[in-house]
Amino acid sequence: MSRVERRKRVPLWKRILIVLMILVLILVAAGAGLVLWLSVTEYKPDAEEVLAVATTQELAENGKAYLPKAGQTLTVMTWNVGYGALGDDADFFMDGGTSVRAETEERVGENLTGITSALKGANADIVLLQEVDRDASRSYHIDEEAWIRAGFEPGATCATFAYNYKTPFVPYPMPPLGKIEAGLLTISKLPMESATRVQLPVPFSWPVRTVNLKRCLAVNRIPVTGSKKELVIVNLHLEAYDDGEGKAAQTAMLNDFLQAEAEKGNYVIAGGDFNQKFSGTDSSAYPYQEGLWECGLLEEEDFADGWQFIMDNKVPSCRSLDRAYAGADKENFQYYLIDGFIVSKNVEVLDYATQNLGFVVSDHNPVLMRVKLK
Repeated sequence: MSRVERRKRVPLWKRILIVLMILVLILVAAGAGLVLWLSVTEYKPDAEEVLAVATTQELAENGKAYLPKAGQTLTVMTWNVGYGALGDDADFFMDGGTSVRAETEERVGENLTGITSALKGANADIVLLQEVDRDASRSYHIDEEAWIRAGFEPGATCATFAYNYKTPFVPYPMPPLGKIEAGLLTISKLPMESATRVQLPVPFSWPVRTVNLKRCLAVNRIPVTGSKKELVIVNLHLEAYDDGEGKAAQTAMLNDFLQAEAEKGNYVIAGGDFNQKFSGTDSSAYPYQEGLWECGLLEEEDFADGWQFIMDNKVPSCRSLDRAYAGADKENFQYYLIDGFIVSKNVEVLDYATQNLGFVVSDHNPVLMRVKLK
């Protein structure tokens, strides 16, 4: 019997079933291979890692002249820059939208230009930035760290970068997020003596953990003239899309770390995107809208006495990404208060304010604070 005759004797439904089974086996094998590859390449940072401090020549040559001292006034800014892709035209699939990346590479450039312009205008002594991409599909592989730092140079500055998201491929949604290398960028006009990446608890289990963030504290240490104290600057971005346990565990570890530094007599400023509102800040002007992402609550009473919790409620620091902001009803939009500072009692907070930039270049507004070292 010929091969053609044998095929004719096999019912069509069986041939279709065989083809489907082969396709399923191929998909299962591909999925297993992807999980294996992501497991092997998973970013697994140590509990603590030394961060490189990049210093411009001017600061390297005249560093001592820029050291802070007691009684000095400093300006600190924190800003989640939304990896240059979350301007007023953007939504995001995790917040109820559909997008996974910026609409065009040109729009990322426009956002970064606006971000750099705002940073120049603020003229802060210390800048804490979150969601800065070094190499990511979502921002067309633009090196945003280099772009932003170029806006400060030439001049007397130093900078550190701490990864909190590093994966060769995020396979979801469709189209997938793809490659992401991003983190926390700290830029200072004061010379940093050293910097450390401190790993925070990861709330996700395998295999989701392999393509998720590994959040951290970027701890930057600046000597204070005339004393053995340090000005400890902590850049952070706490958990967002967890069931609440991750934020709680990370906040508890932050609490322990800050208290240990304060007990050494150091001046301590922690700033960033907490993805939580502070319990002592009145956020009633921005009520939660059912069905949208809901931020957590950081209980100030869980911290020791004397800590100052700085969060401006006059201007929202973040907007929802369930839809684009441009052309939307601004009055009934979902806003949040999740960006700010925690400051030790030996630092006098002179004033602070969220800068209303209209969410044009990022889904967050920057928060600016002026302090004096006691």
